[in-house]
Formats: sequence, structure tokens, C-alpha cells
Amino acid sequence: MKNNFKDLATNFVLKYGVIVALLILIVVFSLTTRAFFTVDNLFDILRAVSILTIVAIGVTFSVVVNGMDVSVGAVTGLAVILSTALMVIWQIPWYWVIIICLLAGAGIGLFNSLLIMRLRIPDLLATLGTLYLVQGLQMWITKGDAVYRGMTNPWSPIREVTKGFIPKQFLVLGQGFVFKTESFRGIPVPVIVMLFVAVIAWFFLDFTRYGRAFYAVGGNMEAARLAGIPVRKYRTIAYMISALLATLGGLVLASRIGSGAVKAGDPYLLDAVASTYFGFAVLGLRKPNVWGTFLGAVFVGVMLNGLTMLNVPWYIQDFIKGLVLVSALGISFAIKKESR
Repeated sequence: MKNNFKDLATNFVLKYGVIVALLILIVVFSLTTRAFFTVDNLFDILRAVSILTIVAIGVTFSVVVNGMDVSVGAVTGLAVILSTALMVIWQIPWYWVIIICLLAGAGIGLFNSLLIMRLRIPDLLATLGTLYLVQGLQMWITKGDAVYRGMTNPWSPIREVTKGFIPKQFLVLGQGFVFKTESFRGIPVPVIVMLFVAVIAWFFLDFTRYGRAFYAVGGNMEAARLAGIPVRKYRTIAYMISALLATLGGLVLASRIGSGAVKAGDPYLLDAVASTYFGFAVLGLRKPNVWGTFLGAVFVGVMLNGLTMLNVPWYIQDFIKGLVLVSALGISFAIKKESR
């Protein structure tokens, strides 16, 4: 009887632990600060985690094929610098900027896959090398300068002032609202983008034969190969999707802040990995999944939003984020152990 109760308790914690912890956080913060549980603040939380969620879903694709992409933070930062520099320094139209940045992201994903599949460099080491390459590229684009309207052109021999600017059409991506009313501020555009990406990725992975092939590759590459699945092709696509979503996250971030800062995307790496591994623990799925990743990102967002409202110092928040990552990994490996 005791063993049955213990098994039931263990299964409940492993299956619903993250959801219960999220609900507890919401209740605690709602009771300790009045401004937390309001419609505007809840949408602020979703807007705050929108970029993280987009980037984390990209990481999820790499984990689905039994890999790991640690270059996503640098790729997000590259999109921030490249997009703003193209508009401010070189005065390229915003729609071409988006296309150029997405193509650059796809190229980085392809480069990662070549390192992993052709040169047989382990995923972690290959993408770590790419991380440093992309960080260096960020610095090279503006020679280490931030990007803002009226900045000095770092590539001009006479150091002239730039004449370009970030247009309103581009800023809507990170700062806009839709479905506004007199009593409702509206739904932030980044939230719409996040949900669109999440729904498409969820449907693709869970309801298409291509998504099942991705999971098959991650489950057992040799068995997938014997079943006729082109393993290299699927792993290449996974890393390209990861880089593309990191780039999209960077475009939303650039639009939100309205300027370009070097290494602006670096903080998203740790949170994206934590969110992805939280996905293993949601509903006992025991595998990387989109909605688990989404809930992981929301968990991080709720926690940081509540801690900020309680005036918890930022350096303690970083410590807590580290604990969240360790907890996520611990839960994930506990679930893997239970499934054996």
C-alpha cells in the first residue's frame, strides 16, 4: 500500500509538478502584490517571455533530434545588430532587412549542421564554436558600437553621422498592439507572433509524419536510418529551424528596444535551455515538446516578474534562474530514469 502511494505521488509530481509549481507561484505573487494578477500584467509577462519562447522552441527542435544548439543566444544577438545596422547605417528597407536576417540565420543553421554531420564534431562543441564566431561577427558589423539613430558611421572614413532610422513598420513587431478597445490596451504583437510560432511548431511535430520522423531520429538514429529516414537531412533541418527561430526572436527584440546592442541576445541562451528541459517534465511526456517549452518559458517569466515586483535584487534573480535550470535538468533526468 505504501509503495502504491509512493508510486502515485512520484508519478503525480513528475507529471504535474511544473504546472503545480507555476500555479503556486501565481497564487503567492498575487497575494503579495496587488498589481501582479491583472490583465495588463499577465499580457506583460507573455510579452516578456515571447522572445524567450520563440528562441526556446528553436532549441527544442535541436533537442528533438538528440542534439543541442548553444549558439542561439549569439544568433539572436546577431539579428539585433544586423537588422538595426542595415536600417540605420545602410538605409535598407525594413522588409528586405527581415529577409536578409532570416537568410543569415538559415545560413548559420546550415553551417552548424555541416560541422556536426560532415566534420562529425559533437553538437555541443560545434555550436559552441559557432557561438564565438557569431559573437565576433556582431562586433565586426559595427566595430563594437551600438546602433542608434544619429550614430557615427563606423565604416565611414570621415566618421559622418548616419542618416538612417528604424521605421515604425518594423517597430510594430516588438512594440505594437492589436484588438485595442477603450478599456483594453490590446494584445501585444510579440504575443501573437509567439503563439503563431508555438501552434505551427506543435502541429508540425505532433500531427505530421515529418514531425514523427524528427522524434524517430532523436529516439534512435540507427533505427531511423534503417527505417529509411534520411537522418542527416532531418538533423540539418532541425538546426536550421533552431537558427531561424533564434533570428526571429532577435528581430522581435530589436523592434522592442528600437536600437541595437552588442550581445543583446546572450541572456536568452540559459533561459531557453531551461525552458526546453522543463518540457520533459510537463504532463509526463518524457520528451522535448513545444507546449512544455512554452510552459517552461512562462514559468521563468512569472518568476522573474513576481520577483521584480517584490524588489528582489537582480543578482539574486540570476542566482534563482540558475537554480531553475538545475531543477529543470534534475526533473528531466529523473523522468528519464523513471521511464527505463
